[in-house]
Amino acid sequence: MLETTTHALVLLVYLVPLLLGSIALWVQRQPNQSPQHVYRSARTATLLALFVAFLAAIAIWTNGPLTTPLLGFNELGLAIRLDALSVLMFGLVASIGLLVVHFSRNYLDGDPGQARFFGDLCLTGGAVILFVLSGNLVQLVIAWIGTSLALHRLLRFYGDRPAAALAARKKFIVARIGDLCFAGAAILIVRAFGTGDLGALADAAGAALAAGVIPTGIGAATLLVVIAAALKSAMFPLHGWLLEVMETPTPVSALLHAGLLNAGTFLIVRLGELIFLYPPALYLLIAVGGFTALFASTAM
Repeated sequence: MLETTTHALVLLVYLVPLLLGSIALWVQRQPNQSPQHVYRSARTATLLALFVAFLAAIAIWTNGPLTTPLLGFNELGLAIRLDALSVLMFGLVASIGLLVVHFSRNYLDGDPGQARFFGDLCLTGGAVILFVLSGNLVQLVIAWIGTSLALHRLLRFYGDRPAAALAARKKFIVARIGDLCFAGAAILIVRAFGTGDLGALADAAGAALAAGVIPTGIGAATLLVVIAAALKSAMFPLHGWLLEVMETPTPVSALLHAGLLNAGTFLIVRLGELIFLYPPALYLLIAVGGFTALFASTAM
């Protein structure tokens, strides 16, 4: 009975990003859809995501964390990790997504691109959910890149506005640098530990820390992870593009500040055991984060 329930929950979890992505594809293939139809679809999908997050929270509360088997081969494929961190973020992403979708209904009422906007919101939400629920490093990297590309579509919603196009271009360049850093870090981590499973990596990093051994390449990998997280979270000095996104619709700004900018923080927490292996990476993280907070407080 327990195994059947777990399998049903896993299928529901996989269904959420698939449904959100399908809505985005539907709008892309048939751009003349009624905004109200797309809105109802997006609202239903985000409500489903919130419901599944609630079920996942009950599951890990009663049965503990779980990671699904890899759907793929040779570390390439999909795996879902349900633990306190991922389920909490799953619920937050679903809640924020539902609020932003609801707010966008009135904010963009009458805008000819409203249906497309709902589709891009769904695409972004699906990518973020895949990211926070990733069970292996390869999926984490792919979803990380996917969130950036989906956000780029939202930032270019008013592509005819020079300021909006400039902000999107700056963000695109910064994001690609961050993607390269994280992808390089992932390669070094898999080479060092021989696995991309996040649970196995956490255990291996804990054992290495207890033994006082730093595997080859982990120093560079952790530094790259910190740099990627800093770029994703618009930390000083690469925060300039964030000041220019006011030309995009207000729901995009809300989605950015309430969710997407926190992806870097999530990455640090998810790979925290690895980062503890190399103190200079921690020092860099403290320096960048601390100075950004100080700079932001004086700017306000």
